[in-house]
Order: sequence, then C-alpha cells, then structure tokens
Amino acid sequence: MREERWNELADIKDELAARDWFPGTSGNLSMKVSEDPITFLVTASGKDKTKRTANDFLLVDLEGKPVETTILKPSAETLLHTEVYQRTDAGCSLHVHTLDNNLISDLYGDKGSVIFRNQELIKAFNIWEEDGEIVLPIVPNYADIPTLAKAVGEVITPDIKGVLIRNHGITVWGRNGFEAKKHLEAFEFLCSFHLRQLTLKSI
Repeated sequence: MREERWNELADIKDELAARDWFPGTSGNLSMKVSEDPITFLVTASGKDKTKRTANDFLLVDLEGKPVETTILKPSAETLLHTEVYQRTDAGCSLHVHTLDNNLISDLYGDKGSVIFRNQELIKAFNIWEEDGEIVLPIVPNYADIPTLAKAVGEVITPDIKGVLIRNHGITVWGRNGFEAKKHLEAFEFLCSFHLRQLTLKSI
C-alpha cells in the first residue's frame, strides 16, 4: 500500500512539475496511507520537485510529525494537509503556487472568496446545474503556519474543494490522487480563464 501510494504521488509530482507549478521549490503534496490512525506521505522540505528521488516524501501522523526515524523534514506547510485530512474524506491534498492563482487571490482577497460561474469545467466538481457555480475561499497569508492552517480549516465545508491563500497559492483535495489532480486542474483553468476575461473586458 505505502509503495503504491508513494509511486502515485511521485507521478503526480512529475506531472505538475512538467507544468512549472513548483517555482523555487514551492508547493507541497500529500497522500493518505492509513486511516486508523491517519498517516500520510508528504513532500520533504526544500526539495527540487522537478527531480524524482527516493527522498521526495516521508510518512507523518495527523500532527504532521514523522512516524519513523528519518533525516528528512516534512514540508513547512504540512499542517495545511492535516487540516484537510481532519475535516474531509480526502485521500490526497495538493498545494501549488502559480502566477494565475496568486493573481486571483490578490484581486479577490479583500472579499474573502472568488465565485466561478457558467463554466463547463465546474463539472469537474460534480456540479451539473446549467447555471452552476463554485466558491473558492481566500484566507490571509499568515506567516505563522499553525495560524495559517487554522484559517484554512475554518473555511472548509463539505461544498469546498479548495482554498486560496492570498499571494501564497492554492490547496485542493480529493478522495484520491486522480480526483485531487482533477480539482487542481479545473481551478487553475477557472483562474486563468477569469484573468483572461478581465483583460479582454478592459481593452
């Protein structure tokens, strides 16, 4: 099970890295390995995510602490993932920094959320209404990680599939790696489309 999850998460990392979604070693990924107790693989701190190595991930508990002796350190933002696993049925959580999701977070940060409407990609979130919409909350970018993780946790509800941190990327999740990646791709498309739409309207 663990090796299978490791390889699946590594494949996702490779695919996202090919899209340049990990600038400057930013971003972190995780995948649940066990339910009782909850343990999950998370990216090791400070690694070049464009490379694939045997030290890319380590196993941590629901407090974000390694469950085995290791020289690796969990990502500084591991607590974001613990909030997701405590509050949802997620099996995978992905956090990336892209230009478009950062711009959207800054444009709508004062409002506390951005709402996407009337886009086909909303169906990626199992929303099939003709006039469907999805809300993407935006929380402040607190420097203190426990405070930031708490802020993320406080906006998670059953209808929420991702959270933007202002000028600090997006965290999304899904029941498995496939669904989490689908949600990430859909949100990135929606952010990019919205920015392009705003640009065209200003011409």
